[in-house]
Amino acid sequence: MTMKVTSLTEQVAEFIQDAISSGVYPVGTKLPSGKLLGQMYGVSQAVIREVTERLRSKGLIDSRQGSGCIVKARTDINGFRVLNIIDADRSELSSVFELRLDLEGAAAALAAVRRTDEDLAALAGILATLSENLHDLEAGVELDLAFHTAIAVATHNPYYGTLLKYLNLQLRHAVHAARYNALTHEPLPQTVQHEHMAVFEAIKARDASGARAAIMLHLQRAACHLELDIRGRDQDTGMLEATTHSRRRRSKESVD
Repeated sequence: MTMKVTSLTEQVAEFIQDAISSGVYPVGTKLPSGKLLGQMYGVSQAVIREVTERLRSKGLIDSRQGSGCIVKARTDINGFRVLNIIDADRSELSSVFELRLDLEGAAAALAAVRRTDEDLAALAGILATLSENLHDLEAGVELDLAFHTAIAVATHNPYYGTLLKYLNLQLRHAVHAARYNALTHEPLPQTVQHEHMAVFEAIKARDASGARAAIMLHLQRAACHLELDIRGRDQDTGMLEATTHSRRRRSKESVD
């Protein structure tokens, strides 16, 4: 009999969701602070951030910087769902990654057209902090996700931001894996940062097609680092027919 392995994030999210549904935390009230929740459940702040993202994606809470997490509902929404990355096979992860590819390509193009000076300042600030933390895995993951989310915010279409925040929760483990891979293969951290800067410069220049191409190239390379196959794409979409990894593997198989 196969036993399902439950992550700390899943365990804590279930505990808090049960507390919400049973009325321990009524609708309209604040959850305890992230620091206090971490102490209550004996987990890190990184786990608590994932937990709150999970609860927010279910429509149970609303979290805003400086205001904490407010309980919105006692039961979760029955809307759009994406797989749990922890349990995903590679084909499922490739499919979700492809969704991110298209979504972020469109978001970057829109951001280039609609961005404000405040949006540019936010993106530049994230990149500057990321540059100072290139070899800090946990900080790098959070800042990497923050950069991509800030691009969605710069579209000034709230649905891009909402959907990307949800996908970021699902892809956090993939981003973690990609940045871990980068840290073990110098000079990949610097290369990834250069890719981020290329996206930023295109958005700053209001170059919509350049921004789309830059972020899709960045995501394509991330897919290669994760050894994901995303087939059937072409140059016009910013994606080759197959990833470098799959071409290399097929070449090796033909030699064998």
